[in-house]
Amino acid sequence: MTPWMEELVARLQETFGARLRFVGLQGSRARGEAGPESDIDAVVILDAVSIQDIRAYRALLETMPEREKVCGFFGGAAELAHWDRADLFQFVHDTLSFYGDLSALTPPLGREDARRAALKGACDIYHGCVHGLLFDRDPAMLTALYKMSAFALHAKYFWQTGEYVFRTDDLKARLAPADACLLDGREAARALTDDAAAFDALSERLFLWSGDAIRELSVANGNDT
Repeated sequence: MTPWMEELVARLQETFGARLRFVGLQGSRARGEAGPESDIDAVVILDAVSIQDIRAYRALLETMPEREKVCGFFGGAAELAHWDRADLFQFVHDTLSFYGDLSALTPPLGREDARRAALKGACDIYHGCVHGLLFDRDPAMLTALYKMSAFALHAKYFWQTGEYVFRTDDLKARLAPADACLLDGREAARALTDDAAAFDALSERLFLWSGDAIRELSVANGNDT
């Protein structure tokens, strides 16, 4: 990814000049865990973003190789500085820098922000599991929930230890079995097709974990309701 990102930085500098504040890469490609079809999660931050800037960036991306795989974040520094800290925790820690300093554009983030990020993730997963079991039973959505659980586990581990482990494979070796089993579930969910029993089993695993995590992370903040 390095040559691709370097080309992106050069084209962004040509397009936006001194307004460019940061360029980075997130997700599996940043962690070295990507497959050939994985998304390219690029992060681009300007001083501020207008509708014209969005159009200019879209036109720039059309000139990049593998355009169909590119997604990610494009936004302004002023908005990012006031972003919800629970969302910022994962955003900052999961981003590999190629231009600029992301920490200079965001507030300092600590273990309380990690707790909130993990709790928010667990709540979203809980809701998604119940919805999937009751209504759409969509394997793609279950796969997305397992992907979300990896982000929640990163945040939860930081809250517990003060250490952020960048690569998910490295994190798995540090987790308790009850947490590590979710990372095994990611692969099983990706392979899921129309097996109703497997869907139910994988959903149940995620449902039970998310409920336990919600209670643990809420009690830690003095909220035991």
